[in-house]
Amino acid sequence: MEGDRVNRVTDHACFGCGERNPIGLKLAFFRQGEVVEASFTPRPEHEGYIGLVHGGILATLLDEAMSWAVISATGRLMVTARMAIAFRRPVAVGQPLRVRGWVEQQERRLVRARAEVRDALEGHVLAEAEGTFLRVAAEQERAWRERYVRTAREAGT
Repeated sequence: MEGDRVNRVTDHACFGCGERNPIGLKLAFFRQGEVVEASFTPRPEHEGYIGLVHGGILATLLDEAMSWAVISATGRLMVTARMAIAFRRPVAVGQPLRVRGWVEQQERRLVRARAEVRDALEGHVLAEAEGTFLRVAAEQERAWRERYVRTAREAGT
């Protein structure tokens, strides 16, 4: 995938993007203009009904894409206040996916974002979401920034 890596610091246990979570998704997001994008292929441990990806895994992909879109667009770490999901088509275990997120509107304390999961081969929209993200206290944001978005030099790499 081309573009600048958005989530460069991965030495943590975030289920969505951390490398230190043995059961995590280990998503790598890259900036493509105003959009952040990641590739993901669900494994058997992501199964819900036989052969299909669990909806909670798809929800996590969408939430993570919107969150990194918010960070990329605003420079702020925010939390999900609301998320609405539409599951459009079944997603098979082993099906290569493309996850995309972008910001639609910024207000003083809120950011509205959207995301979609597409079939990486045929481009069909499989699931989509819209979310509202809320600023956290400055002290909390500073602590998270140190852990999740410090620069490569600050991380010692």
